[in-house]
Amino acid sequence: MDASDSMRINRALNKTSKLYRAAKARKLAELGLHPGQDVLLWLLAQQPEGMTVSELAARVGIEPPTATRSLARLESGGWFRREPVATDRRQVRIVVTAAGHKLIPSIERAWSELAEQAMGGVSAQQRDITIAVLEQANERLRGLVDESVLAEE
Repeated sequence: MDASDSMRINRALNKTSKLYRAAKARKLAELGLHPGQDVLLWLLAQQPEGMTVSELAARVGIEPPTATRSLARLESGGWFRREPVATDRRQVRIVVTAAGHKLIPSIERAWSELAEQAMGGVSAQQRDITIAVLEQANERLRGLVDESVLAEE
């Protein structure tokens, strides 16, 4: 790959990353969320019995203290409750409340709208190629970084 192509790729990926994050932040702000909180809440909502902070952190690829801080910021929305774990008094299960479950369709709609806005106007074939190329790039890059870098998405 020549230097010109390398520069174009770097610029495009950097700009896409920044613009996507900013657009996502605006959409989520309408719901009272910050980027990353949507993923935590969505993952928790997929588990009717809830998850411990450690389980959630492992699922997202972050450290438990990071998950704890993120949950503390989310807690004011009343979107989940903490329940003691009977077998380990040091742990709690995070269980999504009815208010949290009610928010999930809005999160999914925000994701869908953002995807449409980002990819709208391209053919299904172009979209499939774009997704495949980005997934391949993610796989190659995953080997170069600590998995916790992926925590927010």
